[in-house]
Amino acid sequence: MAYLQLNGLHKSFGDVKTIKGIDLAINKGEFIVFVGPSGCGKSTLLRLIAGLEAITEGSLVLDGRDITHTASSKRDLAMVFQSYALYPHMSVFENMSFALKLAKVEERVIQEKVMRAAHILNLTSYLKRTPKELSGGQRQRVAIGRAIVRSPKVFLFDEPLSNLDAALRGQTRIEIAKLHRDLGATTIYVTHDQVEAMTLADRVVVLRDGVIEQVGTPLELYDRPANQFVAQFIGTPQMNIIKVALLPELAALWGAAVASDGYVGLRPESIALKAVGAGQWVGKVELVEALGAETLVYVSLGSASAVPLVARQNSRTPLHVGDAVGVSVDVDAAHLFDAQGRITRTGVTADAAHI
Repeated sequence: MAYLQLNGLHKSFGDVKTIKGIDLAINKGEFIVFVGPSGCGKSTLLRLIAGLEAITEGSLVLDGRDITHTASSKRDLAMVFQSYALYPHMSVFENMSFALKLAKVEERVIQEKVMRAAHILNLTSYLKRTPKELSGGQRQRVAIGRAIVRSPKVFLFDEPLSNLDAALRGQTRIEIAKLHRDLGATTIYVTHDQVEAMTLADRVVVLRDGVIEQVGTPLELYDRPANQFVAQFIGTPQMNIIKVALLPELAALWGAAVASDGYVGLRPESIALKAVGAGQWVGKVELVEALGAETLVYVSLGSASAVPLVARQNSRTPLHVGDAVGVSVDVDAAHLFDAQGRITRTGVTADAAHI
């Protein structure tokens, strides 16, 4: 039986329905990431689990106990917010121990739990400092430590890295992954950043307009997306989507498998750039992003339609903006979609073919 079970959850604010029937089973010790665009309902869903919003319809069961109408303070969950929400006049130790003191936990136990959390988060030498004496990353670790000392059944993270700069986001993301591995705690993490979802999750839940589009491991979603929305949302740069009507010669590559009003999806790594005269098309280089270990080359195909594509290369390139270039695609790796964005054929990557 699932450790945390969401059964037909609905949430309405007046006449506006934001969560439209969510069914999800989460296993003990799993790291689940809710991901999706702004307004998809991921934070609202997390708040329903936390008890910060009342569930309009459906039920929520944690470890065999129905907590649908249980107060948030009684659900045995701990939440880490986007804002650190630390008490500015308290030390790190006092911030981390405050909830335990309110619960009248024995002082010896408080000391043990705070010191253990501080050790895990590399905060031992900062316990006497106040929040203003800490960096953004250290403040977020204090907020995480405040959750750890409570020893909850489930950790809830609501976009905890959004207020950090790029370097700190990467560093703190690694720390959260290590923390989950060390604690083995059930974790639900909300983000709009699909890179965080891909690197942290055991399973990713892709949401759109209050419903689940797909649930799976990061690579399942990347290799076998359920529809065009998931295909474009998962992956950086996002999948190239080409409308067949804009490039009719696509039909010759896939024959009857591709609909005349459908779409072809190609990952950037499935597109190869060659000398003019080689490949299926001739394109024009519009932009080159030299990232060091890899290069992203943006090209346009055709003259009237000017179909845009981005190709990923694992090497540096001599190409410049305005250069003509041959373009070829990995036919087997293409994903095909109908006019409504439903997948009709899933591409096979070279790696997947050898599994």
